[in-house]
Amino acid sequence: MRSLNIAISATVLVIIATAGWFYSDLKRWAGMPTGPDRDTQIFEVLPGEGPDALSARLADRGLINSIWRFKLLSRLKTADKTIKVGEYKLSPGMSPAELLDILTSGRVNLHRLTIPEGYDLKQVAARIEQAGFMKAEDFLGEACNAEFAHQLGINANSFEGYLFPDTYYLPAGITARRIISIMVKRFHQQFNPQWYRRAAELNMTVHQVVTLASIIEKETGDASERPLISSVFHNRLRKKMRLESDPTVIYGLKEFDGNLTRKHLRTYSPYNTYRIKGLPPGPIANPGAEALKAALFPAKTNYLYFVSKKDGTHHFSTNIKEHNRAVRKYQLSRRSPRKRS
Repeated sequence: MRSLNIAISATVLVIIATAGWFYSDLKRWAGMPTGPDRDTQIFEVLPGEGPDALSARLADRGLINSIWRFKLLSRLKTADKTIKVGEYKLSPGMSPAELLDILTSGRVNLHRLTIPEGYDLKQVAARIEQAGFMKAEDFLGEACNAEFAHQLGINANSFEGYLFPDTYYLPAGITARRIISIMVKRFHQQFNPQWYRRAAELNMTVHQVVTLASIIEKETGDASERPLISSVFHNRLRKKMRLESDPTVIYGLKEFDGNLTRKHLRTYSPYNTYRIKGLPPGPIANPGAEALKAALFPAKTNYLYFVSKKDGTHHFSTNIKEHNRAVRKYQLSRRSPRKRS
């Protein structure tokens, strides 16, 4: 019996010693970079990918040099259950422990997306497709989802006007709904309490403000003129004059080849402000902060007309006689209809 106990004790000691050696070896390995190369590479953790496949791909990319050690380390740290899907910047110069920390942190690689002021939904969708996030049609499907718009507090049947123009940094694989939510959140951050109060003073809803701002955005060539252009539209609305804005007509056309004709101006659509009175039913683009501000705080003028001077600026007039003179002066060679507002 005594010899049996000695044998068992010896076996236990061997097991403990072996386990200690394995733990010490694993700890040493976990803290050592695979190689000297510090250049990062993009590594994507795929949805539903298990530890076996993940470890094998890390080894194939030269990011680790022992598959079984990495799997054991992942299990000991319970990281095999917390590794997050996405793109990561990794390098062989990182230790396996560092790699695990990054893969479980969710600090994914971000891609830049810039949406210029005045882009409409179709242009935003095209820019998102160009950036490689998803197909334009998939984004548009969610951007025109009335139920989703209402869920995010938008009193409209689409997100036209509310996808705030800015530069965003987004992860690969992001959904259309997530992109829209981020952009709408940025819009709400910009539309501050003072602006809500000002809209109420003007007896305008937020949707009307955004609609007017989108027209101002599309009409403006020189940023300094936004308040002046806004004043023209406010003055016309006050006098119950039609806005007569070319960009609204263009927005309502199913197809547009770049040449706005008199036939287009005579054709009815809810967005043809040569035919309808007041604002169109919704925004025609996504305005930036300065256009929104101009819509809320127009310059104090008596202007009722403006016409392009073909240099990015406009000539503003208070009456039709003066406006017609400006049209002849600045648009004499132009064959398309003259801009009257």
